[in-house]
Amino acid sequence: MAQSSTLDRDEQHGAVPRQRGAGGPGARKKKRKRGAPLWAKLTVTFGAVLMMVAGGALIGLRTVIGDLEGSIQVAEPGILEAEPGAPAEPAGKALDGAFNVLLLGIDTRKGQDLNDARSDTIMVLHVNAAHDQAYLMSLPRDLLVEIPEFKKAKYPGDNEDLVNAAFFHGAQHGGGWSGGLELAAKTVGKLTGLKFKSAAVIDFGGFRTVIDALGSVYMCVEADTKSIHTFVIDGKPTYVPKMSDGAEAANYASRTGNKQYVHKKGCREMEGWEALDFARQRYTVADNAGDYGRQRHQQQLIKAMAKKAGSAGVLTDFGKVRELIQAVGKSMLLSLPAGMDVTDFLFTMKDLASADLVLLKTNAGYYQSIIVNGDYKGEKLDKTTEEMFRAASSDKLGNFVLLNPQVVNNEK
Repeated sequence: MAQSSTLDRDEQHGAVPRQRGAGGPGARKKKRKRGAPLWAKLTVTFGAVLMMVAGGALIGLRTVIGDLEGSIQVAEPGILEAEPGAPAEPAGKALDGAFNVLLLGIDTRKGQDLNDARSDTIMVLHVNAAHDQAYLMSLPRDLLVEIPEFKKAKYPGDNEDLVNAAFFHGAQHGGGWSGGLELAAKTVGKLTGLKFKSAAVIDFGGFRTVIDALGSVYMCVEADTKSIHTFVIDGKPTYVPKMSDGAEAANYASRTGNKQYVHKKGCREMEGWEALDFARQRYTVADNAGDYGRQRHQQQLIKAMAKKAGSAGVLTDFGKVRELIQAVGKSMLLSLPAGMDVTDFLFTMKDLASADLVLLKTNAGYYQSIIVNGDYKGEKLDKTTEEMFRAASSDKLGNFVLLNPQVVNNEK
């Protein structure tokens, strides 16, 4: 059984070269606003915010936010508006009703130019109208889509491309991460019929810093999984760059005698390097799931981070909160509705404290490949996935999941 991912193309389509693009960090120098705790910012609360911190939590939390003003990078307002000139959210007012958040992950490696990255991880967070349930859906990075025109980055549109390329095209000509985020939101919105109230770009490489700040995360590995990025050198796990696929990693191991690191089956606390390395694997995941298996593990990692960030030990330690904010601030750009600031958004999410984050699979975890004259062109969405997005649009995901349990990702 397979499930969709993000970061690289699956080995079984090895004839298709990996495509990279520019996702310039131009937006990182844009206007900044007040910061908020990691669990609200990192994945816009995935798992969520526990406000009942030891005595006077509300006051204490606001003090932390004020002290760390500017730690989180915020894009210019209004880039997610459905139409130019759409009314701004009233100042100081939390979001009402159901809403969706777009999350884009880029995977920059050591020595890689930040302008050379596509949004290989694409996730949608749906929060229901009662704000007591959240659903996380991932889109395959290889979806073949039409990317609309985007004049800000001089992109003409009317071209079919993989969905992860939207971020690249939007980032060109000075668009940076903000431009990439805007065009990606337009593209995913056109594909799914969803509108987004908020969005974020996250550098997955920066997750290690965040996990290290947390100390560790609890992850379960369903089967022994060889890494194509980490090798045992002089008895220590060591990252080796530029391994593009499983065959290249195996050849390197044979040539040097440095064995590939193996993520052993079982559940345990993982340090940042191990958790991130496991979530990056696609060639060696169980059941030959490829990109779809890696998507499962990326969702698993995000949920584990949110759970740890929302634990009592973290929430009651404002020093730890500061450390986490500083860590995530280096690897994230957030977009909010015009007129709304970070603090207001945080308090919108507080009721998610008791909610489980439900992880959902696109295409039920199976490939839906588009083959033309024997060549792999990309992925498409099956009818069930299209229905899933329509259910999100009408805030009926709860009923949809009950009727379609096969879409639930039960990774622990």
